[in-house]
Amino acid sequence: MKHFILCTTIIALMVAFFAFGNDGSAEKPDSKSKIESTKLRVIMSSDFPPIGVVKGGDNVPNTMKSDPDDMQSMVRFLLYANEFDIEGLIASAGTFAMEAHKKNILGVLEQYKNVYENLKQHDPNYPTADYLRSVTYEGLGNNHGLSIKWGRNEQSWSDIIGEDLDSDASNAIIAAADKPDPRPLWIGVWGGPREVAQAIWRIRNDRSEEELDAFISKLRVFLIAYQDATHGWLIDEFPDLFIIESKKTYLGMFGGSDPISDLDWVNENIRHNHGPLCDVYPHEGMGCTGVCEGDSPSFLYLVSANRGINDPEDPTQPSWGGQYVHKPNTNHYVDGPGGSSISKWRKDYQKEFQERADWCVD
Repeated sequence: MKHFILCTTIIALMVAFFAFGNDGSAEKPDSKSKIESTKLRVIMSSDFPPIGVVKGGDNVPNTMKSDPDDMQSMVRFLLYANEFDIEGLIASAGTFAMEAHKKNILGVLEQYKNVYENLKQHDPNYPTADYLRSVTYEGLGNNHGLSIKWGRNEQSWSDIIGEDLDSDASNAIIAAADKPDPRPLWIGVWGGPREVAQAIWRIRNDRSEEELDAFISKLRVFLIAYQDATHGWLIDEFPDLFIIESKKTYLGMFGGSDPISDLDWVNENIRHNHGPLCDVYPHEGMGCTGVCEGDSPSFLYLVSANRGINDPEDPTQPSWGGQYVHKPNTNHYVDGPGGSSISKWRKDYQKEFQERADWCVD
């Protein structure tokens, strides 16, 4: 009997230990073992504008002017938040003002919070707004004393990364990659890759060559266009870094002339009568009205992988994020067939977008 009592006591203590943290506090619902998860780990980095963003205007402050497509892409991405282990949302510098404001992402997460209960009814794996806020980070921009210039050959990479230029965002990338998790870390870069570059610069300068190689081996970077000087630095300096470089393929998302992607479709199926999150979806991007989500291929590539359409480790395969060709003697992949390798899937990804927008109100 004494042995029985001892055994049951031990079992009870073990149950209590796993049910509560070692500090005695109950484990939060959002806390889950990412190592045991089969979901893809992701960080999305965006030169993210405020709600109400416009493309231009003489009487509009620069902080309100940007490419509205980042806002479009964020709405779509949050509707897929249930499918990923989201390790970070990064506000990076970009477009006109080249400023980085975490508050802009937090503003959209407030709209996500307002539809969360509806989304959760369709899949309890949707993360809470509180969790997403906790992994939202601010990079460095011109509002932090830098002078970042948009585009290729506008300045040296050493002007914007280096000693004393770490940020909460670059540190978060390092912390995520350093986790004892065997899964790679997918980083979608919607603006300039300064935060990714700063993270790698820090590791290269603080750790051994072997440790740098191990760090780089964990990263999978999807670059949209060429938006600051660190883009070329990553390409030139790190041939072993897994990079998908979408120079023009992303244009396949532009659907302003397609009846399942144009402004009428967007107004009916997304922007109007679909709740607070879809309310902030802009009516246009820099390239067209309607769906102009040039940044969405960075995660739609992974969404189609979740559907079994493609192996994300092989960008030469067709995917919702496009199809790419391997650059010899590197671990880089560049434009292949072009925009058609995305637009041919439009019927499929727009159907899901419409369904998930409906979840916000059903």
